[in-house]
Amino acid sequence: MKVTPLAAASRTAVREALMAGGFERWKADAAAQGTEPAALLLSGLDADTMEKLVAYAGGKLGLDVLTLSAGAVVSGSRARLQALARPWVGPPELAELAFQVGLALPVELPSSWSTVSGMVDLDRPVVVGILNLTPDSFSDGGTLPTLDAALARADVLLEGGAGMLDVGGESTRPGRPDPVPADEEIARVVPVIRALRARWPEVPVSVDTVKATTARAALDAGAAVINDVSGLRLDPAMSAVVAAAGAGVVLMHSRGDVGSMASYDHADYEGDVVGAVIAELREAVDRATLGGIGADRIVLDPGFGFSKTVEQTMLLADQLTALHALGRPILVGPSRKRFLGAMTGRDVADRDRATAALCALAYARGARLFRVHDPAAVRDALAVAHALGAAH
Repeated sequence: MKVTPLAAASRTAVREALMAGGFERWKADAAAQGTEPAALLLSGLDADTMEKLVAYAGGKLGLDVLTLSAGAVVSGSRARLQALARPWVGPPELAELAFQVGLALPVELPSSWSTVSGMVDLDRPVVVGILNLTPDSFSDGGTLPTLDAALARADVLLEGGAGMLDVGGESTRPGRPDPVPADEEIARVVPVIRALRARWPEVPVSVDTVKATTARAALDAGAAVINDVSGLRLDPAMSAVVAAAGAGVVLMHSRGDVGSMASYDHADYEGDVVGAVIAELREAVDRATLGGIGADRIVLDPGFGFSKTVEQTMLLADQLTALHALGRPILVGPSRKRFLGAMTGRDVADRDRATAALCALAYARGARLFRVHDPAAVRDALAVAHALGAAH
């Protein structure tokens, strides 16, 4: 007799063992997914609900239930937690709880993303190179004053491993000047978008803007994606513009306006930054779909460093898999940000190694798109993370 441990973090180990024992691939995939561990915090429960929960989840379903003063932590395999999420099966008193559990459980994320210029394959990590056309960005503002300089920088980004380019014409750094007028933002980004599309027609281009007017001009110039750091909060016309073009959209979590969202002015999450980010990103998804944007066009960004302290950002990064409950691909943008500086003591220009480490760890937690200043610095880290099969 021999007992071999199967690493809980590796679905591959379980899947291969099942296939070796005669399971078909699709059955092995589904069963391996069900063995993965998960835990949920249930709060705001009354005494009767707690009693029913302990008896049903802990007794009949075999889940671990750790009771709290007004709630519980419930943990076990995903398959057993999915059994708890069936309101038509369990006690009627737990029907609403079961519904909420179903919303919170992680789901398999899509392996592709639909944009104007076609599908973006997410089976491998996608590096999004940052092309800042602003004079005042925190890391590289003012370094691309001409069209030729922007194209030369794009060449470096693509040679370094970028599979997509993100063009920005307005900074979100704290203490920035007054908002950039739409016509000025358009003048910065549109000529570059046209030139990028002419030189590299196969490379998708996204535009970092919160203005529908700028978005429309960018899409007309050949952009495939709108990267809205406000999550469609700041311009009610943005959803219609994206929907009409059939564009992809990145919805980032943030609070406040463009001038304050990268500060700590709105960083009060009442002790639950992860829960608040999930709830507010869910609202962003609702805004998008109600505005006519197809779910297959949506990517989510947790907004590292935006309206979040260093500690809140790191907690969110560690618990990134919680965002899987939203069912959309995840983009992260940690590049050179101040929370990395706080942890490493490095200046802005010397944070690419820390960026690479964070990207690899985020890949292991399900992120598939990585917006960075220096693709070459993160490419190898992501290649190793992918080869390990750290996330599935």
